[in-house]
Amino acid sequence: MKNTIDALALKKAFIAGANNLDNKKDYINELNVFPVPDGDTGTNMTMTIMSAKREVESCKETMSDIAKAMSTGSLRGARGNSGVILSQLLRGFSKKIGDKTEIGVIEIADAFQKAVETAYKAVMKPKEGTILTVARGIATKARECAGTDITLEEFCETIIKHGDEVLASTPELLPVLKEAGVVDSGGQGLMEVLKGAVDCILGRVVIADTKPSGAGVSGVDNPKYSEDLSADIKFGYCTEFIINLEKPYGIKEEDDLKQFLESIGDSIVCVSDDEIVKIHVHTNHPGQAFEKGLTLGYLSNMKVDNMRLEHHEKVIKQAEREEAARQEAARQAEKEKQQPKKQYGFIAVSMGDGLKEFFTELGVDCVIEGGQTMNPSTEDMLNAIEKVHAENIFIFPNNKNVVLAANQAAGLCEDKNIIVLATANAPQGISAMIAFDSTMTLEDNKNNMLEAVSNVKSGQVTYAVRDTSIDGKAIHEGDIMGIGDKGLVSVGNDISDVTFDLIKDAVDEDSELISIYYGADVKKEDAEAFAARVEESFPDCDVQNYYGGQPIYYYIVSVE
Repeated sequence: MKNTIDALALKKAFIAGANNLDNKKDYINELNVFPVPDGDTGTNMTMTIMSAKREVESCKETMSDIAKAMSTGSLRGARGNSGVILSQLLRGFSKKIGDKTEIGVIEIADAFQKAVETAYKAVMKPKEGTILTVARGIATKARECAGTDITLEEFCETIIKHGDEVLASTPELLPVLKEAGVVDSGGQGLMEVLKGAVDCILGRVVIADTKPSGAGVSGVDNPKYSEDLSADIKFGYCTEFIINLEKPYGIKEEDDLKQFLESIGDSIVCVSDDEIVKIHVHTNHPGQAFEKGLTLGYLSNMKVDNMRLEHHEKVIKQAEREEAARQEAARQAEKEKQQPKKQYGFIAVSMGDGLKEFFTELGVDCVIEGGQTMNPSTEDMLNAIEKVHAENIFIFPNNKNVVLAANQAAGLCEDKNIIVLATANAPQGISAMIAFDSTMTLEDNKNNMLEAVSNVKSGQVTYAVRDTSIDGKAIHEGDIMGIGDKGLVSVGNDISDVTFDLIKDAVDEDSELISIYYGADVKKEDAEAFAARVEESFPDCDVQNYYGGQPIYYYIVSVE
């Protein structure tokens, strides 16, 4: 095999790597330390790389275009911390190969090194035992190999072997991984990408030739467009007529007629009385249906409609309506842009109709649906920023796994000042919003909001999806878990008891307010009964009970 990779080979290798990650995403999700039902590392990394894959599949087959597509696609599609880190690895890698026509061992090693440098810079407090550790180990081994006389095939095999060894060592670097009996899920995801790419480079996996799709021209003159419109219509002509009988027509003749119609079409209706037979058939050969009818008598009420044309016209009209709506939205957006920007705007990430309403009532301009069960992408953040017509925009990620995507969006925004407050959950975001004062300066508001966030002790209650051990506590599938700011607080079989233990752990002599947000799977009367129990147990605290409507998490609680 060649000792270099050209643009087409890189394109296929990247697609193969993305496909392999997609195939393994469920397994990667199961590696999350906390056995919660929203394990999302595999999902986040897959959605990130699939965004890049779509860009790569449609771009020109030059190294510069492929590199740009890998970087831009993953950057905008990045979800969750693991997805953002993966996008930064791809971004750094792309920077080193964009001006090449072919890449060999030395160029790949340089690109790996740049990838690691870029990713580490994106994380404020890099933690060892994660995807970063695996990436750095691979880059180091690649640099060692680049200084030797090694073939591309030997290089690929060496890199994969060493990457697996580094991945296997992650539990020794992160005690929580060791206790849970898993390797780092993000590192596993990275290895799946590399293994898929290497399998393609070495010929173990074949990716069909891909050609740039191009924009195309919508409408009847675009053959691809016309073909797609009619692909689901097997028989194109709706054919109806009446046979005025002149020949004998009994059971035998009726069966013969129906069999013939079935041989040329479908959606057949064939009904008769003593003098006529009414026919309805979808076929590609109306004339053959008429000819068969003429063997029994003369025809009347003949009607043929081209269903492909009708479908085509409907689709065109729908496209025209959608384009008109798009243009109207663009006009409205442009009109809003002409208006002076307000000084402050707010974006919050939240899941659950109750919590969404809560943020809206507090003055949040745009609530991005997501959080625990679905981390929004960098592009989701950018779209929300575009909608908020303000000079300064505060973003409340309300999830530790969303902060990096929010920061990445802030770095890509050029015309607005974006302030990301690293809120870890909805109660922190709510407290930050309540602390905002429009009469104060930006800096004072930021400081006050951060102080409000720091005073919130929070937790959430859900169920375990597998057996494991965390912080010395044995967990079995189906157990109820109370998870606080610093980790697992309580485990049990009763939702109310576990939630009560979570609150009890957070309350101290300075606590004044307990907020309870019950989820979509909790009945209102059960939530009210639980709130009454908390009020009775903590008479010195103001207890507030709200409908949050969040999925998966029975309760989200906060103590201030």
